[in-house]
Amino acid sequence: MTNFTGDRITLPSSLLNPIFGKISYRPIDENNIEVMFSILMATISEGWKTGVALDASISMKTAYGKGIVGKLPDEVFNTYIQNGWVHEITRDGVTSKSLSKPAVQDGIAKGYFKVAENIVESEARHFIQYLAQNLDASGGTTIIYWACGENGDEIEVLGDVDADECSSLSINGPKNLEFGNGTHLLPALKYFVDRFVEVPNAMYIFITDGQFDDLEAVKSYCIDLAKRIENGTRNPMKAVLIGVGKHIDENQMIELDDLETGTSIDIWDHKIAADMRELTEIFAELVDESLIIAPQAAIYDDSDTRVARFTDGLPARVYFQLPKTSKYFELEVAGQKRIRQYLTPE
Repeated sequence: MTNFTGDRITLPSSLLNPIFGKISYRPIDENNIEVMFSILMATISEGWKTGVALDASISMKTAYGKGIVGKLPDEVFNTYIQNGWVHEITRDGVTSKSLSKPAVQDGIAKGYFKVAENIVESEARHFIQYLAQNLDASGGTTIIYWACGENGDEIEVLGDVDADECSSLSINGPKNLEFGNGTHLLPALKYFVDRFVEVPNAMYIFITDGQFDDLEAVKSYCIDLAKRIENGTRNPMKAVLIGVGKHIDENQMIELDDLETGTSIDIWDHKIAADMRELTEIFAELVDESLIIAPQAAIYDDSDTRVARFTDGLPARVYFQLPKTSKYFELEVAGQKRIRQYLTPE
């Protein structure tokens, strides 16, 4: 294993053995790393409130099917420039070249472009239905659009949706507000936190392309929130970022996922929709370290040396040390066949 930077590294879903919900690791000295894994659970505590927040910034517009996809040959693009059909625009903090309506019409007519698919709707319906059916105590999930309005800091409430409504639910973007010229996550997070103060547990899904303009403010808010949860003045909650689209900026999602709060509380998790094997992955970090899932277990490195032993039971979330040269670890549960997990691609 190489290229350690001191930061915690989270393995992509495509590398995980199916029993694991999440695996991450970080260097702790020149010779060793600390590995964390959580095991996917089939059951979850009762009394949950859930919500799904849909990124409605301009950078997401094509993902809602409100745009075109395709590529122009250079000679055609140059012709459009000569015709005055190309101009520069700045949206969501990004400056790019934009085609006028005549150019778009010409490109579609000649087969260079096609109307984009609404991938947000299909992904969101799956999450909403799963949450409503399997987790939300009321049987309905609260849906909002966020990053709306001129500055991308407004929200529009779509309402509470139950599982039966999902298959026909229209998710095309905000109806009363414009797609936002900016992406502010904090107002959406605060909406859920402030509205559902009394619920025993909560999980909120944020569907996005991961480009946030208020990351530092979100971090500061979440550090304070984690402290309140740990000292018992705030009920537990979990926030999960789901990356969708072809132009996901995962860096900021990782920063929130690995946010150090100075507590034992982990507010954020993140997943890329295209990498997810099943929806139960979004519950990967809802496990409790005190929840025992096997009577005994042991962990071995790639030289067959035992690096951890659990004689009093294997918890659902585990931290252990591993030599940084080890390509994989093996989990042996109650004397059964070992489960091998690589930390880098085989």
